[in-house]
Amino acid sequence: MADNRIWLFDTTLRDGGQTRGIDFSVADKVAIAQALDNIGIDYVEGGWPGANPTDDSFFTRFPTMKHAKSVAFGMTRRGGRSTANDPGLVAVINAETDATCLVGKTWDFHVKTALGVTLEENLHMITDSLAAAKDKGREPMFDCEHFFDGYKSSQSYALDVVAAARDGGAEWVVLCDTNGGTLTADIYDAVKTVTRNFPDVRIGIHTHNDAGLAIANTLAAVEAGARQVQGTINGIGERCGNANMITLIPNLMLKLGYETGVSTNHLVKLKKLSRMLDSRINRLSNAHAPYVGDAAFAHKGGLHASAAHKDPRTYEHIDPEVVGNSRQYVVSDQSGKSNFIARFKELGLMIDPKDQRLDGLIAEVKELEFRGYAYDSAEASLELMVARRLLTVPEYFSIGRFRVMDERRFNSNGDLVVESEATASVMVSGQSYHEAAVGNGPVNAVDTAIRKALVRAYPSLAGVSLVDYKVRILAGEEGDGGTDAVTRVLIQCRDNEGSNWTSVGVSTNIIDASVIALTDAMTWKLYHAGLTPPADV
Repeated sequence: MADNRIWLFDTTLRDGGQTRGIDFSVADKVAIAQALDNIGIDYVEGGWPGANPTDDSFFTRFPTMKHAKSVAFGMTRRGGRSTANDPGLVAVINAETDATCLVGKTWDFHVKTALGVTLEENLHMITDSLAAAKDKGREPMFDCEHFFDGYKSSQSYALDVVAAARDGGAEWVVLCDTNGGTLTADIYDAVKTVTRNFPDVRIGIHTHNDAGLAIANTLAAVEAGARQVQGTINGIGERCGNANMITLIPNLMLKLGYETGVSTNHLVKLKKLSRMLDSRINRLSNAHAPYVGDAAFAHKGGLHASAAHKDPRTYEHIDPEVVGNSRQYVVSDQSGKSNFIARFKELGLMIDPKDQRLDGLIAEVKELEFRGYAYDSAEASLELMVARRLLTVPEYFSIGRFRVMDERRFNSNGDLVVESEATASVMVSGQSYHEAAVGNGPVNAVDTAIRKALVRAYPSLAGVSLVDYKVRILAGEEGDGGTDAVTRVLIQCRDNEGSNWTSVGVSTNIIDASVIALTDAMTWKLYHAGLTPPADV
């Protein structure tokens, strides 16, 4: 294909979910899918229907997409079965998605050893399965598993697999470097051969990073004619990961001049998308990640910083603000005021760049982030902080005191029971509201008690629910990250109108950090509702 359009296929929710230590919840999957759709990704692969309860639940809640097509993943029918008599395939093509991506064997060694079927039967399995998906009204796509290993083993059979997928009606045939060990020149040559032999087939590329070449291999495939690229946010994935979509997108658009579903105006959301995933999987962001890392445009003292002061182009390959980042001068401690103003503008806070309080506010934000606050992931807390310093936020309430008691016991059936009970006092306009609650842990108990008290003063808060709770232990002063380390808590809330917001709290005490985050979360809701505190009693 000679056109200049590249289709972006994100497999974070499926391939990325195979990363060691990552276990997406249904809420995680919904939020990530929505974020991918909002930035302009063309295809969002949700997982494998029938594979596990989480995926089954997610496919019943797959969010409505404005731009992206929803995709269900699965494998071709098994040998000796018809498409209608294979429960695994039926579950996949019955999923209410726009498209279906089926995977099948391309390597003759795998066909004989792993599947135990003839080479000819494997081709029929591919064609039949894709035709069944098409008959169901799904856009059929095919992942050629181990394509490049199969191409080396038997080029003719690998090409036969592509032909079988085409004959089944595949809209895209995706060539997969499943082992992630193919070199870039070999990727280019193989993809070029396929595009030359199948000019009527739309070709995609799916690479893994086992040799550290996933990005380079993907770009080589595009140059050879592939027009769909598959990858994950931040390159998460099994073993060494997948091609990093956060790096791929600016490389395709800014370096090679291709068009994608991501508009130039949406490139600025890349860093936010990257951080959002890190927050979801409770992982520290890679400061040295290309384009979006905190250090990607950081200049330390000396020759580099001096030249960058004169003209950033001397040591920057792009304008960092294009991808939502900012330059930093580490020694001189200068950061982009314009970037902070842009962050404030996104929150609906129109701040005058000449406001004399702005420099002090920016310094305070940076100091708090150094101490552990993560305002990139907690817009509600950032908005409140700015509004408190530069505008006016009423004092809706204050947390008077709280106490937690934990009990570990065996019940009459001999089962172990661990229970927490909390009491909390909330002051509203001089009046004290006192409540008690039992929870499945100390944080849950305190949260429940405080919110019970707040609802008495502000009944509208009854419609607020806590939908996500993340804890990260940050290294203490000695850097050992032990039990004396600082704790950061991120709380995500949702109201009856469907609004979502996230707040942050930091303390050496996990319960205190949680209360700080909860205070911001409830205050943000009251502030946005335009409420005023009740009159003093």
